[in-house]
Amino acid sequence: MTEWFPLRAELADVLRDGGLDPGAVERVIRGALEEDLALGPDVTTLATVPDHARTTGEVVPRSAGVLAGIPVAAAVFDIVGGTDVEVVLHAADGMAARTNSPVLGVTGPTRALLTAERTALNLVGRLSGIATLTRRWVDAVSGTGAAIRDTRKTTPGLRALEKYAVRCGGGVNHRMALGDAALVKDNHVAAAGGITAAVEAVRAHSPAVPLEVECDTLDQVREAIAAGVQLVLLDNFGLADTQAAVALVRGTSVRLEASGGLSLERATEVAATGVDYLAVGALTHSAPVLDLGFDLRA
Repeated sequence: MTEWFPLRAELADVLRDGGLDPGAVERVIRGALEEDLALGPDVTTLATVPDHARTTGEVVPRSAGVLAGIPVAAAVFDIVGGTDVEVVLHAADGMAARTNSPVLGVTGPTRALLTAERTALNLVGRLSGIATLTRRWVDAVSGTGAAIRDTRKTTPGLRALEKYAVRCGGGVNHRMALGDAALVKDNHVAAAGGITAAVEAVRAHSPAVPLEVECDTLDQVREAIAAGVQLVLLDNFGLADTQAAVALVRGTSVRLEASGGLSLERATEVAATGVDYLAVGALTHSAPVLDLGFDLRA
């Protein structure tokens, strides 16, 4: 097990300001670094770089997009190099990534920088890719009043970071885990014996927990409304049925979330029906990585 340096307070504060738990981010980074060094030290760097060498490097976007994870990448270099490494954030998360315009600068022992490079790029590229895709969806529904929401279809171990990236792209988060909100789905309905029975069971067990019910038909939407549900998920509804569901809740406090069968091409017309949310699993399970590189200065 490699001994890493503790995360410096200034970077912890930046992560905390973004709604992230610095300790949790540090654990993700340490785990990722251990993967790279599980079979021994970085033999290429040890062989080619003198022990005393120091240099400056920059994280640079190779393509345009939306940034997310700049302080996370900085934390990787910090944890590997400690106080021997100086980090300078040239951009903030949520900003546009401009091709060949550095977003992060680091100065320190060359061996430390090269050891940290891939882990830092993996994280910032993944998160920026999610933020970039989310912004495309947000732009597609702009002016409709609908918000873009993520799902729990996240990479194991990276949920908090990936949902943070969704926020950087202008989206909003659904529940973080299984205990902060209840989502009654078809299997729960089958187990309980119906939507009404499932709603009553959840409220009896956890009355203060936010409750959402997934519906496959308009009849189920009617039953959910009658049961007093405040949030209904429309699962794979066509446009006409979505419009009908919106009509059913008009004048009430019930909110609607469209899910399933969505695409960027259809986002505008679905949002224009009057639903409150579009739930898009692709934000986190299918976002392409944004291409960023790490360049050492000569």
